[in-house]
Amino acid sequence: MRENAELHCRCGEVRGRVAGPSPNRVNRVVCYCADCQAFLHHLGCADLLNEHGGTDIVQVAPASLSFGQGQERIVGVRLAPRGLYRWYASCCRTPVGNTVGPAVPFVGIIVAAFASETQRPDEIFGPPVGAIYGKYAVGPVPGVSSGLNPRLVVRALRMVFGWRVGGKTWPHPFFDQATRAPKFPFTTLLPTEREALRQLCGPGAPRH
Repeated sequence: MRENAELHCRCGEVRGRVAGPSPNRVNRVVCYCADCQAFLHHLGCADLLNEHGGTDIVQVAPASLSFGQGQERIVGVRLAPRGLYRWYASCCRTPVGNTVGPAVPFVGIIVAAFASETQRPDEIFGPPVGAIYGKYAVGPVPGVSSGLNPRLVVRALRMVFGWRVGGKTWPHPFFDQATRAPKFPFTTLLPTEREALRQLCGPGAPRH
């Protein structure tokens, strides 16, 4: 097991690390949902989607993730008032973490943030254990659940519960422990803005 997995935004201004990464300590899945696709279109980072519109994400305990550089460049967006907090680097609009909030202790990080010449995500986290929301995929993806995969849900809930009772919620990279408020500024998209992005996603997305 590696001591740390280093992550960084595309321009290198924001840098962080996940402590003690290993396949049995994280949950790596590919999500095809329309909102994950819309988020990357919003950032102008649709090239981070796979050929079917999937986002390769590794979920980690909040306390395992810390940022050592560029925190002042972290900002967030919610696609809807009750949507995920989706954090990214304002310098180059690279996603750096998705989270529900401190009550549900997990952070989902796009695996591409860990790729470098010195570390390979598959060797650190293992391959994806499955995929979800295949009904939003661009083109058919054999073997992918159309919605949530019960096996993956159980795995994720087990990890989140373990992180919570094991004291892995705090310190949280994105929320203040005393107030439970976000540490960084964020905006919430208007319904019309979200809908415009979703037109670019899923089976009905324009082909180029």
